Amino acid sequence: MYVAPINTEALLQQAENEELYLKLIEQLNKDFNLANEGIDLPISTAPNELKIQLQEKIYRLIQYKFAEYLNLLYIIDVPEEQIKQLDGSDISELSAQVAFLVLKREWMKVWFRNRY
Repeated sequence: MYVAPINTEALLQQAENEELYLKLIEQLNKDFNLANEGIDLPISTAPNELKIQLQEKIYRLIQYKFAEYLNLLYIIDVPEEQIKQLDGSDISELSAQVAFLVLKREWMKVWFRNRY
């Protein structure tokens, strides 16, 4: 049964524990490239570094390329209701929350593909 992780650290730990961390990086790279916003994460990227790079990329998209940001969320299939529930008053905090939603959706894809 799929249980959604409660935060980024728990998600990355679960991905490592299930030996799917590299698949998660591959999925992120694939979907960012589909959105023409390559993030180019090497498979050697440490979990903490992954979190930072993802948050920075999303921060820049929100700040400077909002249409591309929305396209990315659409391609990754992040639920619109979850995005609407976030507080957008602090872009730094918003980018961290969106990064978690992106990771959660990508992890779900990787987990299900591995499981079924």
